[in-house]
Amino acid sequence: MSTKSFLRVASSAVLFVAEVFLTGIALGQTHPTTGTPPSTIYRPESIQEAGVYDYWTEESAQSRADGALLGKLTVEGEPLPWEPLLVNVTCNGKVVYTTQTDAKGNFGIVGVTLPGALGKQGDSQRQMETQFEGCIVQAAVPGFRSTSVTLTEEHVRDEPNLGTLVISRSGRDVATTLSGTTETAPANAMKSFEKARAEMLQHNPESAEHELKKAVQADPKFAEAWFQLGKLEEASDQQAARDSFSKAIAADPEFVLPYEQLASLAAQSGNWPEVLNDTNHVAQLYPLGTAECWYLNALANFQTGKPDLAQASAHKSLALDPRHSVLNTEQLLAVILAGKGDYAGALEHLRSSLTYVPPGPNADLLKQQIAKLEQRVAAKASK
Repeated sequence: MSTKSFLRVASSAVLFVAEVFLTGIALGQTHPTTGTPPSTIYRPESIQEAGVYDYWTEESAQSRADGALLGKLTVEGEPLPWEPLLVNVTCNGKVVYTTQTDAKGNFGIVGVTLPGALGKQGDSQRQMETQFEGCIVQAAVPGFRSTSVTLTEEHVRDEPNLGTLVISRSGRDVATTLSGTTETAPANAMKSFEKARAEMLQHNPESAEHELKKAVQADPKFAEAWFQLGKLEEASDQQAARDSFSKAIAADPEFVLPYEQLASLAAQSGNWPEVLNDTNHVAQLYPLGTAECWYLNALANFQTGKPDLAQASAHKSLALDPRHSVLNTEQLLAVILAGKGDYAGALEHLRSSLTYVPPGPNADLLKQQIAKLEQRVAAKASK
C-alpha cells in the first residue's frame, strides 16, 4: 500500500484518539464535525514511508554492523516482487522474530535485546547468540515453499551473511500476495515491467508509470503491472487507480493486494461498507490476510458499530505486524477498549505505541492520551 494513499485517508487516527481522550467525544462515534471516522494509516520509518526502494539503505550502519544477521531472498523462476516479503525466525516451532525484504530482496535481523540482566550488557552478538542459535530462518509467503537456514554460533560471531533464501510456488490457483501472471508475462511486457522497477529505484515515478503502461499494453493480463500502475496513479487520478486495480483483479482473482488497495481508496472516502466488502473478501480468499487489510477491516467494523469484530481484526493485524509498520493499530485498539470501559487495557496499548512512534507531534499526543487515561484508571481504582 503506497505511502501517499495512507496519508490521504480522511483524518488521522492519532488525532482522533486524542480528541476522544482529551475532549470527551463519545467513543465509537464518528467525527463530530466532518462525520468521518479515524482513518489515516500513517507509518513513518516503515518500508512504505521510506519508499520500498530506500528501506534497506536507511538502516543505520551501526544497526547493520552491531550483531546483525543479513540475508537475501529470491523467487525461483520469477523476478523479485516490488512489495516487501516476510522472513521469520522460528525457535522450537514458535516464530520469535519477523523481518521483511527491501526492493532488492535484502533483509536483516537486527536490534535484538533480551529481557533481564543480559539485555543490559550491550553485547548484541551475545544476546543474538543466546536467543537464536539453532533457530530457523525462512521466508513466510503463503502459496510458496521456502528454503531455510539454521542459525549457528558461527553466523552470529564470524559470518553474519546468511546467504540467499529461495521461494518457489507450491501450486497454482492459490490466493497469495504474488500474482502468477508475472511468471507467464511475455518478454516484451516483462522488459517494460523491469525497466519500471529500475526507474522507481532511481526515484522516477513518471518514467516508471510510462513503462508500466507499456507493460499492460503488451500484456493486458499482467496483474502485477496493473497493480503497480494503480499505486502510481493514486496520487493524481484515483479513478484511474481504481480501474487499474480492478483490471489486476480481473487478470488474477487470486492476487489479494489489489483488493487491499481498493479498500484503502474506499476508506479515504469514508465508504465503510465497501471497505468491509473488500477486506472480508480478502479474508475469505486468503485467511492469513495482511496487517494492512486487517487494520482496514478493524477500522471499518469500528465505524459501522461492530466493536467486537473490530477488536478481533485489530489483534490479527498486530499479530502479522511485529515491526509495527501499520502504526495506528494499537491506538485503534485503545479506542475500542476504552469504549468498552477497559481503560487499563487501552492504557497498555497506548504505552506500547509510545515505544515505537517516532518523537514528534504524534508521540506528544500519545503522552497526553496516556496521562488522561492514567487519571481515569486511578479514578476507577479509587471507587
